[in-house]
Amino acid sequence: MPAPSSYDYAVIRLVPSVERGECINVGVILYCRTRRFLGVLTQLDSQRVLTLAPDIDLDAIREHLDTLMLISSGDPAVGSLSQLSQPERFHWLVSPRSTIIQISPVHSGLCTDPEAALQHLLKTMVPVTSAQAISSRSEYR
Repeated sequence: MPAPSSYDYAVIRLVPSVERGECINVGVILYCRTRRFLGVLTQLDSQRVLTLAPDIDLDAIREHLDTLMLISSGDPAVGSLSQLSQPERFHWLVSPRSTIIQISPVHSGLCTDPEAALQHLLKTMVPVTSAQAISSRSEYR
């Protein structure tokens, strides 16, 4: 069995009304330097979101989440961000922001399989209550 590697992760939060401060967890970011793994998984529970913010533009939210995944994978569609190194992209992804999509503080853990850890974090941190949840994933090795 391989030795465990440390990883850093953060939760992606949707904050429909920054003034009210209510949030819904919609994804996770995981970076494992020693395994050269940077991954993002998202899961948007439309029913929960619309209950909290009935007038929100779900397509715009999905576009924002998709952009985070493109950045994590180094996709050229995101322009100069794709040319950053993996650690630089992780730090860009988890930098504090005061927009509708916010990132939790960064936490650490140990794993032997970063992909499995990312899947576990999504299940643990992003509860889904409706059958209409849309999942997306991105990873870069």
